[in-house]
Amino acid sequence: MTKRFTITMMVIMAMCSLTLVAQNVTLRGVYQTSRDNAYPNGEYSEYVGWSYTYMKPIFIVQQGLYKMDWNGSMLTMPEKFPAINKEEFSSNGTITDEAKALWVTNFNMMYANSGAIIDNGILTTVMSRTDMDNNSGAYVVPGSSVNDTTRFAVRKWNAETGDLISQEIRPAWDCLQSAGMAKNPKDGKVYGLFYIANKYLPDTLLNDPDFFADEAADSTDSGYAICTIDLETMTINQITPGLYYQNFVTFAINSEGRAFAMTSGGTAALPSEDGKVYDINGELTGAHLFEFDLASGRIIADNRSNTGYMSQVKRQAACFSKNDPNKMYWMGYSNSGMGYDERGNWNPLPDQNWIENGKFDTSLYEVDVTTGEANRLATIDDRYMFAYMWVDGEAEVSAILRGDVNNDRNVNINDVPVLINYLLTNDDNGVNLKNADCNQKGGVTIEDVSALINYLLNERW
Repeated sequence: MTKRFTITMMVIMAMCSLTLVAQNVTLRGVYQTSRDNAYPNGEYSEYVGWSYTYMKPIFIVQQGLYKMDWNGSMLTMPEKFPAINKEEFSSNGTITDEAKALWVTNFNMMYANSGAIIDNGILTTVMSRTDMDNNSGAYVVPGSSVNDTTRFAVRKWNAETGDLISQEIRPAWDCLQSAGMAKNPKDGKVYGLFYIANKYLPDTLLNDPDFFADEAADSTDSGYAICTIDLETMTINQITPGLYYQNFVTFAINSEGRAFAMTSGGTAALPSEDGKVYDINGELTGAHLFEFDLASGRIIADNRSNTGYMSQVKRQAACFSKNDPNKMYWMGYSNSGMGYDERGNWNPLPDQNWIENGKFDTSLYEVDVTTGEANRLATIDDRYMFAYMWVDGEAEVSAILRGDVNNDRNVNINDVPVLINYLLTNDDNGVNLKNADCNQKGGVTIEDVSALINYLLNERW
């Protein structure tokens, strides 16, 4: 009886395990940026043809929105979504659809090495850039010091269609570089782990023995802080009282409103048979998971272990499924960027040989936030890396269909009288006000009527 019961329980547990493994998930993401010497899957870019309307060459490059499917045992190759098919807008080097060609050109600018976030159907991407000139060696932003050369390209997109809504350049002192941004479902605010440059720290804080263990001796420093961000004005509000000096590479908030971030981590140890790395005491090492208290911005003390996998000091992507607040998906590097050189010494691998030496190999991981330990689900072909990632269907990506004023999921002439009637009567019954903001400037005015009519006549915004 005992033996039969034991066998029965084993079968039930195995079936449960198979059921869990069989769960499918589609992960979507924003491409981070490409390596300098080659794109992951081959050519740097593909020339399609010359646009005489916009007087510019049209290229297809690696940037844009992507998706990949994990079925519990296999991961599909990341693919652009929405897809770019050059046959739809070109033929034998001739542009046949100028509006589509312009969309592709704009799509090429969707990269985000400093973070991205979807909120209310709008994708905001942040790309840090350092502008240089041939004379002084540095492009000085007006009002900044000669050493202040970093700026931020902030672009807003329709997260469903990939349409570019707006773009602007923000100065370095806005401190928009982040290890990641995420929306807290509990209070509706967007939080991020932002890199604050040249922050003044008061002596009262520096002399506090309960201050962060790795505090700096100087009163002016740079480091990470939990902040909220107003996506309309792109201004941050610092919550963390001081600064953290760890090398954070991810930031994500689960369905319970709990915030987590990971640091980079590396070691000279070779991976064990299970693929993980351990220190001399047999403990997991590598990247480490931290939890933050969003109210105070402080790290919550806990006994979580390291993930067990090496990673690099470059921002990566992580997200949670609403169905499991303890499971975090992490798209990260497969190694620390270190390796044995030609002399047999353990040194940083050269960037220019990344295709041969595997420096920028990437993987999809699953992190158990109750323990901090990770498991590698699959390697990712051609070294793709996302700056932002979410579970498909769990971000507000379908909330906006620009111009669909009557909310019938179509944009046509029927939307015009509905928009005009709203402006005359202020009666918003049956009116989708988000979609009615046709010129994407905020609010609904007579200018939106002109923008909608122009779109219907020219089939482009």
